Formats: sequence, C-alpha cells, structure tokens
Amino acid sequence: MPKRAYHNYWVYIVNNKPRGVLYTGFTGGIDDRMEKHKDGIGSYFASKYRLKRLVYFEEYQYVEDAIKREKQIKNWRRQWKINLIEESNPNWDDLWKNLDSESSSEQQTKPE
Repeated sequence: MPKRAYHNYWVYIVNNKPRGVLYTGFTGGIDDRMEKHKDGIGSYFASKYRLKRLVYFEEYQYVEDAIKREKQIKNWRRQWKINLIEESNPNWDDLWKNLDSESSSEQQTKPE
C-alpha cells in the first residue's frame, strides 16, 4: 500500500447539550468516528452519557501534534474547554451536521 503524502488527524469535543457533559477525543477519521458516536458506540463514556453532538474540532497533519493537543485539552479545567468551544461555536451548534453536508455535496459535485 503506498504511503499518503498528507494525513488528516482530528482532535474533537462532543457533548449531549449546551454546557453539558464533555468528551475530548482524537481520531484519524472524523467521518467514521462521528458515525460511531451517533450510533452510540464511539466510546463507553460517550455512549453512557449519549454524547453525539460535535461542538469543537481541530485538524492536524501530523499524528504527534494531534495527540499532544488532545492530551493538553484533556488536562484543562472544564471552564477552559467551555471557553474554547464558545470562541468558535457560541451557540453550541452540532458542527457534524455542517461537515456531513459539506462532504456529501463535495462527493456529488466530483466528476466520475
């Protein structure tokens, strides 16, 4: 299998409602990971608290950077995480809906 020149890694935060329970995670495939969260099989903690709303994410090229950032955010106080989310997503919208529709429209417009 040939090596890819560019990889995508994601650090993300999901929750169940605005200012509700927060889960910070890391993945090499945000599409698959969010589908698992939506189906309730993302992780034990996330499924226990029904954490299905993507409220924050960051994209990285290098896995080491993404892992370092995930650990950093996980060690933060709860209020710092809330502040991080509210800087870019003040209404606590489910960003997955936007990402999902963007990826669907990109696939539809690509020539075959």
